Amino acid sequence: MNVKPTSSDRERVEQAVRNCYSTWGERYYDEYYKSDAAYPPVHTDIVRTLLQNAGARTLLDAGCGPASMLRDLVDLGLNLYGFDLTPEMITEARRVLSVHGIASDRIWTGSVLERSSFLGAPDGQKDYDAGICFGVLPHVRDGSDATVIGNFMTVVRPGGLVAIEARNELFSLFTLNRYSSGLFKNRLIDSDGLLAAAGDERDALERALDDLDKRFRMDLPPVRKGYAEEPGYDEVLSRTHNPFEMRALAESLGLVDVRVLFYHFHALPPMFESAVPKLFRRASIAMEDPEDWRGHFLASAFILVGRVQ
Repeated sequence: MNVKPTSSDRERVEQAVRNCYSTWGERYYDEYYKSDAAYPPVHTDIVRTLLQNAGARTLLDAGCGPASMLRDLVDLGLNLYGFDLTPEMITEARRVLSVHGIASDRIWTGSVLERSSFLGAPDGQKDYDAGICFGVLPHVRDGSDATVIGNFMTVVRPGGLVAIEARNELFSLFTLNRYSSGLFKNRLIDSDGLLAAAGDERDALERALDDLDKRFRMDLPPVRKGYAEEPGYDEVLSRTHNPFEMRALAESLGLVDVRVLFYHFHALPPMFESAVPKLFRRASIAMEDPEDWRGHFLASAFILVGRVQ
């Protein structure tokens, strides 16, 4: 059962996230969207198609970062707005978008957990055709996902589009690494319940659970550290989400036509990429199909898509 985080919990998490991203403002886009080493930003193409099919004219990006996605959507001619938790990201987003003639007050500081942030456009814009949120939900405490979805539903007009990205928890069934151990022990197996009921078999059960980790590469993936003194991505809250649960949550909150679209496919478990790097990249990109059922397990991320009634 999810427990709603307290305000002190939230502030502690958000401050850690601010610190984590404080040094990324000027290089985040280059490293994660433009670099040859980075996987192509296929999610931008998915969002572009969604916006065009929806006929959107106004767009709010909640957690816009350094305008990573907004800058690549400028050519659609939309009225673009966004906010982010990290001041350094806001500074870079304003700089980048100013080149395209977008006023700096279209980008402001805010949190996806605050309804006032969604209503924070200085020009009074409070009704959007579409809202997107990428790279944010992993940093939101368990129990707060409904708050994020609900906040979108207050500012996206009836019939409008909502698209929220999350890291795919089920991908851990394919990775065969430390994430797999976490999924097995924390989500698939009732470890605490079994230990409580084990009686004189408790020691044997503990050995069995320890032995389970030997089936996985517990040293992979490497923990991502910060660039300087700030914490790295894996050193702050970075949750994964179950696509089945997220779809059910969205529907329970009143979104309609809810879909789950998968992206960033992997042709092999990630640990084998270094063995055949060119084939791995080529075959993975060729697999990209947001509606392929294999995405439940082979894609590291998904987009929860729905419409506001």
